[in-house]
Amino acid sequence: MKKKNTECVAMILAGGQGSRLGILTKNLAKPAVPFGGKYRIIDFTLSNCANSNMHTVGVLTQYQPLILNTHIGIGRPWDLDRGGEGVTLLSPYVDVKGGVWYKGTANAIYQNMFYIDQANPEYVMILSGDHIYKMNYSEMLEYHKEQDADVTISVIEVPAEEASRFGIMNTSEGDRIYEFEEKPENPKSNLASMGIYIFKWAELRKYLIEDENKEESSNDFGKDIIPAMLKDNKQMYAYRFDGYWKDVGTIESLWQANMDLLSEQPELDLYDSGWKIYSENTNHPPHYVCENAKISRTLINEGCEICGEIEHSILFQGVTVKEGAVIKDSLIFPNVTIEEGVVIEKAIIGENSYIKSGTVIKKGTDSDLGDNYGVSESGIIVIGENSVL
Repeated sequence: MKKKNTECVAMILAGGQGSRLGILTKNLAKPAVPFGGKYRIIDFTLSNCANSNMHTVGVLTQYQPLILNTHIGIGRPWDLDRGGEGVTLLSPYVDVKGGVWYKGTANAIYQNMFYIDQANPEYVMILSGDHIYKMNYSEMLEYHKEQDADVTISVIEVPAEEASRFGIMNTSEGDRIYEFEEKPENPKSNLASMGIYIFKWAELRKYLIEDENKEESSNDFGKDIIPAMLKDNKQMYAYRFDGYWKDVGTIESLWQANMDLLSEQPELDLYDSGWKIYSENTNHPPHYVCENAKISRTLINEGCEICGEIEHSILFQGVTVKEGAVIKDSLIFPNVTIEEGVVIEKAIIGENSYIKSGTVIKKGTDSDLGDNYGVSESGIIVIGENSVL
């Protein structure tokens, strides 16, 4: 096969289970979880690629990939349906030697070296498909080239008291990385890794092969590849990012990141015409609000029919709220029907659910919710998809 000489290939890691999201990812990959009224989580990374003019994108899927694969399709919403470039879904496969599931983040890239080689890039960018943020990757690539780095890692300053929850990069003058600590008890800095890497492909390729031959390796970038390159004194630099960034890996962080959109001036601006977030068009009709409906500080997407009271909540596509229903501090995922007299407070209602008249879903009522639900540490109630309550 003829090589294409692409400058940089983006590889999006999207195969994780997202077990901390509980029942929300029972039948759904974490990057496919709905977010912000009309998106899925992976839309942010794919839109960043499109807006940064990165048009060769591999998406590595593994856990429950059906809805994620269907959502991405041929990449048309992100202008990635391109001949010779575009988006490619990369699932584990079998060859003449057999096949294995992706064993770790580094192994997932190792198993797809052929895909990267055919693009013949100078650089490879490794991204996560489960973070909410807007970033110009081309600016990070320029920084990487200016430093003549072997690897550049994007970092964000976090409050010192929270630094022990992250992978921390310790840097010297000029932001050269000299040490990486995974969730240190006593962190030396507050520069948290965002899980965004740019490598010289020739260097990364060599380390992936070496790592694959180590039986004791966990085949992970944070645990194996980055420490090995530090040990070899490779040129490693931190790229500082100061915008909005959220790892929505828990029920609390997913709920809070959505609620952040309801503030007077949200840090994450979804209305920025200069950096649009693209997604699949579900072709719903316009939303409808009844004469007696009461709505305050709420995002309502197309296809919704609202006759009840809604406060400080987000309603996704195709939600119906009947008269007398009251919803507060909640996320209502697509195609949910809520009948008369229902009360919902601080909850996440899964897709295609039907909530019968008079049902109460709030802290302290979980004993009446059947077996397709969960409760977070802070008391957020999560109803699984396709529930009938």
